[in-house]
Amino acid sequence: MSTETMLQQKWPVLGRHERAAEWLQVWTDLGRAPRTIDAYARGLAEYLTMCDRTGVDPLTANRAHIAVYVRELTARPSHRGVNVISIDSGSGLANATIQQRLVPVRLFYDYLMEEGLRESNPVSRGRYTPGRRRGGHERGLVPRMTKLPWIPTEQQWLTILDVAAAEPIRNRVMLALAYDAALRREELCSLRTDDLDPAHRTLRVRAETTKNRLERVVPYSAPTGVLLSGYLAHRATISRARGLLFLSESRRNHAQPLTLWTWSKVIRRIALAAETPRFSTHTTRHLCLTDLARMGWELHAIATFAGHRNTESTLTYIHLSGRDLAAKLNRGMEQIHGWRVKMLARLGEPAGEAASR
Repeated sequence: MSTETMLQQKWPVLGRHERAAEWLQVWTDLGRAPRTIDAYARGLAEYLTMCDRTGVDPLTANRAHIAVYVRELTARPSHRGVNVISIDSGSGLANATIQQRLVPVRLFYDYLMEEGLRESNPVSRGRYTPGRRRGGHERGLVPRMTKLPWIPTEQQWLTILDVAAAEPIRNRVMLALAYDAALRREELCSLRTDDLDPAHRTLRVRAETTKNRLERVVPYSAPTGVLLSGYLAHRATISRARGLLFLSESRRNHAQPLTLWTWSKVIRRIALAAETPRFSTHTTRHLCLTDLARMGWELHAIATFAGHRNTESTLTYIHLSGRDLAAKLNRGMEQIHGWRVKMLARLGEPAGEAASR
């Protein structure tokens, strides 16, 4: 079954719009990751559903119709209900989620313009225009909120580790590797036995498992190496076949590859038991990269370790660590401190001598 057919079965509205199906097929043929295609399909399907409901032809929709869609997004309650941890958009959808929903709609209209079916794109994007007042920046369709990632406090982290200590060895080594190597969820769950180099305590993160298709080799610590050695011995009792490193031990999926969703459930269980509900599968990556910034790692070294193509992404962790601000504050305080000490020294001088300065 083709990707296009599967997506149309999941979101039938895509099958009713020929151009939408064509656009998704183009991205699929270009080799975009399945999860990216799925996200594009979902966002575009939601927009097309609104068009069908309101009687709007998406090929001729204008900015006013896009505004109606944005209003729906900003007013829509979250399907997670009471499980929502924090809201930053003033509604049930986070600002980042709203931005994500608009991306496929914007790209779809870019495609229609390239095909000569439209002259303009009704979904504007923020851009820089030289000569404009106030720095030359034009606001996008929806204001973008830039928030720093959440990381646990030292006490919260210790509590998480206490809870994780009771987990099976597979879950413990996965948590250790997720932090040690700053792995994304998909990178962790996609590790294969031949990606490991125990002799040098490194692992290879293959390009096809990464977010930006950038392969990298990263180290892990000696304590994690001990855990990993124990897990490999345990894994041999489940399956001696080479392949994906982490295997399911449930009755239904025994010896099958561990899924992303199973790992998410494990982390969610640990988070709730540790009374730290904001802890997620991505938190360990945020924490590791922030710790590297705190230790004084150079920006490009952190970017290489994280697999970032652009150091703009890496700057987030420099900001989160507070390293630059702390250095500036220390430099400024040294000057202020020196000035105050100099002034205090004058208190010990005779009044006339101090006044003559």
